[in-house]
Parts: sequence; C-alpha cells; structure tokens
Amino acid sequence: MDATPPDRLRARKKPRQARSSATVDAIFEATIQVLIGEGRNRLTTTRVAERAGVSVGTMYQYFPHKQALIYALNERYLDRLAERVEEACLAQHGRSTREMVEALVTAYWDAKTERIDVTRALYASAVELDNEALIGAFAARMDAATMAMLRSAPTANYTDLELVNVTLLSVVFGTVRNVFERNLPPSEQIAIREQLTAMCLSYLESSGAS
Repeated sequence: MDATPPDRLRARKKPRQARSSATVDAIFEATIQVLIGEGRNRLTTTRVAERAGVSVGTMYQYFPHKQALIYALNERYLDRLAERVEEACLAQHGRSTREMVEALVTAYWDAKTERIDVTRALYASAVELDNEALIGAFAARMDAATMAMLRSAPTANYTDLELVNVTLLSVVFGTVRNVFERNLPPSEQIAIREQLTAMCLSYLESSGAS
C-alpha cells in the first residue's frame, strides 16, 4: 500500500529475504489468531511471539510495539484486498457493464467474507489507529481501478464518472460491511448479493451506461 504511516506506527524494517518474510507472515497469522481467540484488549507482543514461535527480540526487530504491528497487519490486508479488486477490474476492460458489475461485486464480496472472523477482528483492531493515510491510499487504488474499468465500456457515456464511481463503491462497500457485521445467514447473504448486483447495474444504466 502506497501510504506513509505515522512515525509512531512505522515498522522498524521490512523483510527482504524469504526466511524473514516467512517470519513476518507467521507473526501476522499469530496476531490474527490472538485477535480472534482472545480479543484486541488481550493482544500483546509477547502473546503474539509465543503463538508465532519466535522470540520477543525477533518481534521487536520488525515492530516496536503492538500498535505498529496492528497497523502493518491492516496495511497488508488492504493491500491484498486492493490487488484482488484491481485484477478483477482489469480483466473486465472493454466488456459489458453487467459483466463489470458482477466482477466487482464478486471480487470485493468474496475477499471480505471468505474469512469473516478475520475481517471482523481487523476492523475491531483498527479502532484506535491513526490509519487515515492508509484508508486514503486504499480508496485511491479502488477509485483508479473501477474508473478505468467503467471508462472502458464500449457504450458508456457518464456525465460525471467520478461521482458515479464513488457512489457505486460506497454502495458496494457499505452493503458488504453490513452483511458481515450483522452475521446474516448464508441464504440471506446470497439474496442480498444478487440484489446488490441488480441495484448497482440499474444505477449505472441510469447514469450513462448502456
């Protein structure tokens, strides 16, 4: 994610070799397990190090404290989410608006709900973080990916594509978050997903797509 974290949340170093990358991956996974199993208030670097099978000293080589660790974990999560949506949007360039909407909803919905417990834990963990720059960088990537896709539709003629795009993403993001926060049953999730796709398509068609 192309965002500069606040100095107090900055990681001490980035992994540059396969072994160090594996170590950081283990630390991130252990952090998720502690968040899910024990909650944000019981998360400590010591608990994470024990769960990851590394020393506290190794942990501190990368993250000076738990807030920096949580920031880095959320950064990686948003980076991977952005990559999935970007890939889906790029694959739909030049196709119909219906295909674009279906691909966008599917990519974002699946990424956010395939591990709902992780998504919930990360939302809860970020409450006290100064992550405005991180969210801004994520939003910029989403805006760029979806606008480029919508602009490529052969018969699209949007008067204000930026407004249409931000409205579309607000609807998609808000609906998906509502679904996992309310812990709706699978059958209802499927129905809402279909309604979301239909709603987005209808909105785009009324705004200049054909």
